Amino acid sequence: MQIQEKINQKILLLDGAMGTEIQKLKLTEADYGGSQYFGCNEYLLLSRPKIILDIHKNYLNSGSDIIETNSFGATPLVLSEYGLKDQAYLLNLTAAKLAKEVATIYSTPLKPRFVAGSMGPTNKSLFINNDITFDELAANFYLQAKALIEGGVDYLLLETMMDTLNIKAGVIGINQAFSELNVKLPIAISVTIENSGTILTGQNIEAIYTSIEHIKPLYIGLNCATGPAQMAEHLQNLARISQFPIAAVPNAGIPDENGAYPEDPKDFIKEVNAFLKNKWVNVLGGCCGTNPKYIAALADLINSTPKNGEDLIQRSKLTQTRVSGINALTIEDQGRPYLVGERANVIGSRAFKRLIEAEDFETAAEIASKQVASKANVVDICLTNPDRNEASDIETFLKIVTKRIKVPLMIDSQDPEVLLKALKLNQGKIILNSVNLENGEELCAKLLPLVKLFGAAVVVGTIDETVAVKAEAKLAAAKKAYELITGKYGIAEENLIFDPLVFPIATEDAKYQGAAVETIKAIKMLKDNFPACKTILGISNVSFGLPPAGREVLNSVFLHLGVEAGLDFAIINTEKCLDYAKLTEEEQQLATKLIENNVSENITAFVNYFKSKQPQEVLIPVENLTPDQKIIRNIITGSKDKLIETLEICLKISTPLSLINEVLMPAMAIVGEKFAKNELIITEVLRSSEVMKIAIDHLQPLLPKEQNKQHKLLLATVKGDVHDIGKNLVQVIFSCNGYEVIDLGINCTNEQIIAACDKYHPDLIGLSGLLVKSTEQMLLVAEDLNTADIKVPLMLGGAALSQKFVDNKIAPVYRGKVIYAADAMKGLAAANKLLQKVSKP
Repeated sequence: MQIQEKINQKILLLDGAMGTEIQKLKLTEADYGGSQYFGCNEYLLLSRPKIILDIHKNYLNSGSDIIETNSFGATPLVLSEYGLKDQAYLLNLTAAKLAKEVATIYSTPLKPRFVAGSMGPTNKSLFINNDITFDELAANFYLQAKALIEGGVDYLLLETMMDTLNIKAGVIGINQAFSELNVKLPIAISVTIENSGTILTGQNIEAIYTSIEHIKPLYIGLNCATGPAQMAEHLQNLARISQFPIAAVPNAGIPDENGAYPEDPKDFIKEVNAFLKNKWVNVLGGCCGTNPKYIAALADLINSTPKNGEDLIQRSKLTQTRVSGINALTIEDQGRPYLVGERANVIGSRAFKRLIEAEDFETAAEIASKQVASKANVVDICLTNPDRNEASDIETFLKIVTKRIKVPLMIDSQDPEVLLKALKLNQGKIILNSVNLENGEELCAKLLPLVKLFGAAVVVGTIDETVAVKAEAKLAAAKKAYELITGKYGIAEENLIFDPLVFPIATEDAKYQGAAVETIKAIKMLKDNFPACKTILGISNVSFGLPPAGREVLNSVFLHLGVEAGLDFAIINTEKCLDYAKLTEEEQQLATKLIENNVSENITAFVNYFKSKQPQEVLIPVENLTPDQKIIRNIITGSKDKLIETLEICLKISTPLSLINEVLMPAMAIVGEKFAKNELIITEVLRSSEVMKIAIDHLQPLLPKEQNKQHKLLLATVKGDVHDIGKNLVQVIFSCNGYEVIDLGINCTNEQIIAACDKYHPDLIGLSGLLVKSTEQMLLVAEDLNTADIKVPLMLGGAALSQKFVDNKIAPVYRGKVIYAADAMKGLAAANKLLQKVSKP
């Protein structure tokens, strides 16, 4: 029996933790095959395979329907940290064969056992890191998937994922393996949501689902990070929208001050039972801290639950149009349009074009940010310039803008290379603008396979070989495109957004007589004929050639009429979007008359009325800020706009030291507070830190020599741990705030850390680790530092670490000061306070 069939018949039971079960055994370096492999659980497949076999058997004896291969960290990327990059294929193949052999032994016709090929997130985040490309990460997943498939797994599980770009790279790599081996297995996806309510890169469960829905996974679920209680809200939200089975694989609670998981099987089951009662899940299992006793308890719970086939879970029947950036956007009929900011467009904005040509991408990104600040729900990005390399420009620009704004992006290009670059840089679900049938199927053939592969919505222009002006012709073109796109290319109808196209009405071209009215009619016809699809218009096209003040009025009236007809999206300059209700009656009448009948006399009357008027001011209020306040706003918003110029103004009345102490440091403190409240995501904090670095770099040469000392931070991931995403964030944030950071990397021995202290004489030692065993290793580091007579303050951070553990276990044994850093920003604040980084005058 295939797992796709079984998952619809009963609640399937995964196994429990592998890592914490191994940790309980207190294995020695010899068990791992030598000190160089210590902590590499995957290498136990070769050095001590019976340990892994026994763990598999224990879970199968406890009732697991599915066991996971011991291959969580077996990409070449992660294994290279142990010098095992070349062993990646062998380790994955061995993991799969071992699990499959034992699962086959335990399988019966009534209870078949399945093997999930475990593929962890690696130690990189494509959205955050800049030291690995999408293609490089996909190649790592490809090799892992190929070996797992050849080893006999039943499906592939991308688990503990914290970045949807990593998921997409994983799927691309897996598909490459499928193609090469001429096989296709199910793919399941499980993400890890922190207590903040999002994955590391800032997406919540709705944004995550929107970004990966196109993959059509065997199941989508949550694992790790929290206990079952903290998962409940996210599972409920997922069940509301998911059309696929759902998995819940929680930890045994959140580690306490001793690094122990507090929930026993009874507590665990009590909380998980709510998932079944609410019909949220098809798959249950345990992550960190769980063991065969938890799985046996889950088996009893599942067996006591009525088995009603499809009635086991309430899967969503919704077919909504959804897109996402960091945030998700669900398009609903709401009586007002979703606004698409149009100014990040080299064709429509001279200012934006000049910035791109000057390669001032940072300032260009500010234009996109301003569109969001003025209520854009989506930002349109067009970098099509025949004098420049569009693919290169889109790559540079998106690396900045995807971390600066949270709303979904619309990529305005008809170049497949540009589209592919954009898809590999955006963790969300973008909108492609656009395809049409002007040259037959040519454009669709180039772009739609990428839309299908990566998941995107697509704007479809209602134009074929002839220019469609009349509403009926627009509808006919839409019908032809609909059949092609949903049929041949398999794009779901809810991902189609029809653009009935509007032409300028002030040109007096007889060909476009009545064109605006026909466009409004077409909106209504498209909505009636394609109720699951959406509509969009580039509003400002209608007013091209008219006086600026008149354009704003005409755009407002045309938008109002479009919305009355059912328009869903409006592409417009959101900074100059006038409120229809605030127009005078005369302005409304002049514009409506011109839209309804764009004959010469109506054009003349409209032009004569508005040619002497000035455009209205931007509706966004501009605050009258002092120079100090402007710098603070620069840092909080991550804007470099006029930063140096404002600093120079401040220096006329303030000393460099007072600016650092009284302006820059308080601003970063506000950033830290906002991050703690989940008002900012990590990429926004990094942007603020970049602005801080520019300001510090500008002021430091002006400080007296004795006040210009940089404090040194020695940073390391402890022995046995190869995770470094969190540590890398610390490195960036401290560097941007005036620290000299010596980063020793990952899997650092105590001896390496002590030697580095003797060499660099740091002011602070930062120790990082993700795993529970890493907390124990930190204690050993502290003891060895004591022996070496080193009393440098210790700053400790990591997912399994807690304030209580630091206070009760490490602080009492270390002779120096000890700081617990729950995140990079709290670490920075504590370090600044401890070291009094900038002395008072």
